[in-house]
Amino acid sequence: MFEGKMTTVGKKLIRRRMVDLSSEDTRFAHCLSTLDLIALGVGSTLGAGVYMLAGEVAKEMAGPSIVLCFLVAALSSVLAGLCYAEFGARVPKTGSAYLYSYVTVGEIWAFTTGWSLILSYVIVLLAFGVSESALVNKIFTAVNLVVLGFVIIAGFVKGDIRNWQISEDYINHSHLDLPDDIGKKGIGSGGFVPFGLEGILTGAATCFYAFVGFDCIATTGEEARNPQRSIPIGIIVSLLICFVAYFGVSAALTLMVPYFLLNKESPLPEAFKAVGWEPARYAIAVGSLCALSASLLGSMFPMPRVIYAMAEDGLLFKCLSHINPRTKTPLSATIASGFLAAVTALLFDLKDLVDLMSIGTLLAYSLVAVCVLILRYQSGQLNSPKAMEMLELNGNEEERAITNLTAASDQQKETLSLATLFNPSADTPTALSGCIVYVCVSVIAALITVICVVLTFKVTALKDASVGWIVVLVLLLVALLIFTIIVWMQPQSNTRLNFKVPFLPLLPIFSIFINILLMVQLSAGTWVRFAVWMALGFMIYFGYGIRNSVEGKNAEEPCATVEKPLHHPGLDLSPGAAAV
Repeated sequence: MFEGKMTTVGKKLIRRRMVDLSSEDTRFAHCLSTLDLIALGVGSTLGAGVYMLAGEVAKEMAGPSIVLCFLVAALSSVLAGLCYAEFGARVPKTGSAYLYSYVTVGEIWAFTTGWSLILSYVIVLLAFGVSESALVNKIFTAVNLVVLGFVIIAGFVKGDIRNWQISEDYINHSHLDLPDDIGKKGIGSGGFVPFGLEGILTGAATCFYAFVGFDCIATTGEEARNPQRSIPIGIIVSLLICFVAYFGVSAALTLMVPYFLLNKESPLPEAFKAVGWEPARYAIAVGSLCALSASLLGSMFPMPRVIYAMAEDGLLFKCLSHINPRTKTPLSATIASGFLAAVTALLFDLKDLVDLMSIGTLLAYSLVAVCVLILRYQSGQLNSPKAMEMLELNGNEEERAITNLTAASDQQKETLSLATLFNPSADTPTALSGCIVYVCVSVIAALITVICVVLTFKVTALKDASVGWIVVLVLLLVALLIFTIIVWMQPQSNTRLNFKVPFLPLLPIFSIFINILLMVQLSAGTWVRFAVWMALGFMIYFGYGIRNSVEGKNAEEPCATVEKPLHHPGLDLSPGAAAV
């Protein structure tokens, strides 16, 4: 009896959501164009941090190689953005990574993703009408980009390449008027990479914070006019614009002033003062004000919409799914978001919030990459349950007989062997090939986690050529390569989409690796706080969500027999197989 109850609970944890893509019904207003989404992504991502973050990272972590830090952080965000873009083209619904996890790997992982996203969006939120906010956001974003363009051009004009070539001898033998907060030891070894590779990786983990925000585009699937086209374009273009801005500002800043003389509190105004352009501070003040305003306006989108999507699905309290009839925005979710943000800001300082935001966002990015990797190799697609029901009701006997005969034939032919692992005979995904990918991706995620832990905490042993740890790392990499090859050999779905992630399975796996590597760089205190947050979330899920899940209630209805899993018709996955 106990075993039967545990099996029932396990099935509830991995139940996946059916999405009706044939229906255009939505409680939101279709009012956002592609330009609106690009402005939303740039405004949310390119906030006031661009005027502050570069100075702190360059001075204390990376020096002039901060441009490489932004490059690594941008690479992680672009890889995640490509995965978001494919899901945005596939499932243009409100919910972002939460929904993507729900339709792919199951309910418990969807709740984990959504709860992590709520944590990462904890800042001041507003509840304007969408179209009015989009117009104001475009104005603020445009002003911010003009100011940043001025900073980049002026910085390159007044900069000196010798500030990237300061030698260690010059630092040690010159009489530098160093600030009180640093000494000769705290400025590294000089040159372009004064703090070494560790400084670049540590700086990249911090710079990743600067790219958080573009995923708000993916939460507007029901408010965009043409979401399957606009969402992929909006994500990629906004990320490219933000990378160019961050790269240009950080390069201009370190060219104007030696990195160890930067002012952490106000790097750009002090840098222009040092080169004799002190009036430029007024332009920078206007730009930072517009950047902060655009970031606040952009941040109103994702958090309330994720809360709304989770409440609409029954995983959070139903009262949070109320839509204001006048503004067409999730008012209750927005109020709850503001209250949560206020309480969190009262309990934690800014650095703790930034670290928590990073860990929640990186986890969401990793799960989206996992979902893309799994879904591309599945035999079924995100079909509408209504369309499936119509096929069952209206299809003639001959069509059904042929379909059943084909399915039965496939089941008879499919047996697990080395041939099916490395040389499958089918050209299209089958139930067995899809299950193989599920298991392999689970193992790949575990191997990547172990590899990242070894690379982070045993880096000294690896540098000292410790034979034991080198052998361990090589074995882990060989195992990772074998499972990657198995996934690579499986047949992919040929469904046509407006955008698909290229270079599968390498690109999503690389995205998972970078995200987990950056997560491991965070402090133990951050992981403890994150564990407490997740424990609170699981209390809500197991106390309320698992019993009130809309998918669970639909499965109990008689008509639910036609609502098979979205991407695995006929395949009954065990809890272990789906736990990615």
